[in-house]
Amino acid sequence: MSGRDPFCQPRRSRSGAGLTLVFVGVLVAGAATGSLPGHERRSAAADRPAPSASASEPSSVSPSASGPSAAASRHEQVARAAAEAMAAGKSPVEAAEHAVSRSGDRWGAVYSPGDFAEFQESLAGRYTGVGLWARRERDGRIDVMKVQTGSPAADAGIRAGDRLRSVDGAKVDGLPVTDVVSLLRGDAADAPAGTSVTLGLERGTRAWSRTLRRARLSTAPVTVRRLADGTTVIRISAFTKGVGDRVRTAVRAAPPASGIVLDLRGNSGGLVTEAVTTASAFLDGGLVATYDVDGRQRSLHAAPGGDTTRPLVALVDGGTMSAAEMLTGALQDRGRAVVVGSRTFGKGSVQMPTRLPDGSVAELTVGHYRTPGGRGVDGHGITPDLEAGGDPMGRARTVLTGLGDPS
Repeated sequence: MSGRDPFCQPRRSRSGAGLTLVFVGVLVAGAATGSLPGHERRSAAADRPAPSASASEPSSVSPSASGPSAAASRHEQVARAAAEAMAAGKSPVEAAEHAVSRSGDRWGAVYSPGDFAEFQESLAGRYTGVGLWARRERDGRIDVMKVQTGSPAADAGIRAGDRLRSVDGAKVDGLPVTDVVSLLRGDAADAPAGTSVTLGLERGTRAWSRTLRRARLSTAPVTVRRLADGTTVIRISAFTKGVGDRVRTAVRAAPPASGIVLDLRGNSGGLVTEAVTTASAFLDGGLVATYDVDGRQRSLHAAPGGDTTRPLVALVDGGTMSAAEMLTGALQDRGRAVVVGSRTFGKGSVQMPTRLPDGSVAELTVGHYRTPGGRGVDGHGITPDLEAGGDPMGRARTVLTGLGDPS
């Protein structure tokens, strides 16, 4: 699976994956894991390390105490640890990270003020890097999986399939993708746009090195293509700002008699408001999900007026998570789409941010969401209606054909 640029592991956060679910602008968005269908350990990531490049994938989320008092207590403990460290002249961020780790909150994360501002900016689809996606192969080699058009990597002539052998002289064979991505970003030096990074590359029998300058880049989280049979494929890599409106525009522009494959494979999640807007493109109002925050039940609803007749297949895999799982569950439970693929990741917990005394931010788990049918996703994922087999897109198109003409 490909990693995505927008969602990045905080540069200084060591408390975990930092995977969060956003609700109505109150909670902070997070990102994907490096899981692949079948829960393989090979992973891929963009040159800004998403948690999609994380070293491991939990098969379930460890339960923790819930309810208003438990959640409030955890937030207070983390805030107190940060305040005490600051008073003692120590790092509040490190103290908060230790407190989060001790709390047993698998999805908790701590962001320095700069990290948090950078993370919020990533939700708009902007990032600092050289514009390449890296993938670790089974033999440990690191290959370039994709190069962003107009990026420093593209301008340097780097192509998909090239082998990445070193970053600033450090050999990368055998390293976890997260470490490779960290080297590309220059995390150790908090390298901003304009700083240089030297890549050692190989293509066939040719080996060479190129020095690139990191740049501020934008991503395209929604891509639309029309197949020869008239099928419209809408691929969403992450729910950054504006994604829902782009999907609605694509649905309206699709030929009236054509079906749609909504490709959510490897979707890292993101802004739940955008996932709800996306659901609204296919639903005529109604429930999208329920969730609890500190024990209080709340609900999310689609806007009326979506296209409810066009054949729809949602294509998912083990990298589909968080807000993408919420959308998949809504379309499946509401009978709006046939879900094809493999079981999704299973990230359905809700994190709430708390501002710490030094301006840093701690995110701790406060609840979980459920699909319209009442299914819990956390630790379970969404089971597809049909397995994808060896040709997921072909399987999706076959199923779409069987759904018939919408007229």
